[in-house]
Parts: sequence; C-alpha cells; structure tokens
Amino acid sequence: MNRTLYQFPLSHYCEKARWMLDFKDLDYSVKNLFPAAHRLMTKLRANSDTVPLLNDGKEWIGDSTEIAFYLDAKYLLRPLLPSDPVLRSQVVRIENIADKAGVHVRRWIYGEILDNPEVMDVMLNDYAYAKPFKKYLAPLMRKGIMQLYQVTPEKTAISLEKMLEAVHLLEQMLQNNGGRYFVGNNLSLADISVASLFAPILSVPDTPWESIQTRTELLQKVYDDLLERPFGQWIMRVYAEERHAKGNWHGD
Repeated sequence: MNRTLYQFPLSHYCEKARWMLDFKDLDYSVKNLFPAAHRLMTKLRANSDTVPLLNDGKEWIGDSTEIAFYLDAKYLLRPLLPSDPVLRSQVVRIENIADKAGVHVRRWIYGEILDNPEVMDVMLNDYAYAKPFKKYLAPLMRKGIMQLYQVTPEKTAISLEKMLEAVHLLEQMLQNNGGRYFVGNNLSLADISVASLFAPILSVPDTPWESIQTRTELLQKVYDDLLERPFGQWIMRVYAEERHAKGNWHGD
C-alpha cells in the first residue's frame, strides 16, 4: 500500500476525508502534519494551504472535495456520488452547503472551546515531539488558531447565525427525502459531508471531539437544541450505523 492521508487530528474536514476512505474500504496510513509548518508540504504537493492532503501513489490531492471526486474517478466500487446526473447534482449542492457551513462550525466551536485544556490535549498529544512542550506551545497554538480562523466575538456571532441557518436548510432537505439519507436511498458524499462537518458540536462518540466534554453555557444550549432536532438525531444515527471508523484519527 502506498496511500497516505496527511491531516490534523481535530480537523472536521480531515474527518470527512477519513470517512470517505473508510467508506471506499481503502487501506491508508494517517500522518499528522504540525499546524503552520504543514504548509511546507501542502503548498509543495498540492498548491494548497490546507489539510486534508491525500497521497495516492504518484498522485497528490488537496481539499476534501477534490479528494472525493478523485476517489470516485479512480475507485469505482462504492461510489460517493450517484451516476444519475440529477441525483449527482443534488449531492454536489448539499456537499457545497455543508462545506461552507463547516467554516462557520469551525470558527464558532473554537470560540467556545479554545480555552479548554482538553482541546490542546487532542491537538498536541499525538505529536510525540511536541507533547513535552505542550505547556509552552498551547498559548501559541490558541493565538494562531484565533488569527487563522478569525475567531473574534463579532465573527463567531455571525458564524453561529450562519451555522443555524444551514442546520435549518439541511434539515428541511433531509426531511424532504424521507429523513434517512439526503439523496436517494443510499449513503453518499452528501451525508458524509454534513455529518462529519457538524460532528464537533455534538461531541460524537469515536471522533476526536468525544473527549471535549467541558461546554460553555452557550455550547451546551446549542448541543441540547441540536439533539432535540431531527438534524442532530440524524447525525448521531448515521455515525452509529454508517461510520465504521478505523479509529485512526490519532495518526499512525
């Protein structure tokens, strides 16, 4: 096997990529890149500033959406996107909504949890060379995250609004299709994208966010409200029934 996913353990876009690879039943190793320094590789290999980054033999693919299209083109079994053009366009539309909402989920959730020591444990404990210096690296990491993702009170408030708008829209789309899957009668890229990119809010079991249980009053309210809605219940169900994770989010 010569297939490697380069990632951050806590990134929900990397969780999306792991889920796609697991769904395709492909063997792969997981390597953690260190935040900020990761750009040396992602820029060189895929002209990208972000993870996930997939190396598949001689191919390097950056961005979770590009990875999805690449996997479906090369590995035909268990398609992420349906062949029917109408259904395919629906999947692409929902995936795009989820990807844009994921930016707001990330900004808002960091605004609520970034001061939590559990977050730095998840972010740094899987880097053997960094763990001994966690006490000194943690404040630098927090500052870098706040700058990179624009985690300010004003912008997190806007992101909460945008995130909840996406929840309402996606919930309606899910229910319009019967409530089990977003498109058709099978799990697709649409479902994987929505579930993985909203998973941090619900501390979904067997994900990197499971251990982050300390919640602000606002986060607890959003958590409780989401679990009472069909949308939140669907996320928990689809993870329990469909995820089949390999438990490799820590990295190899």
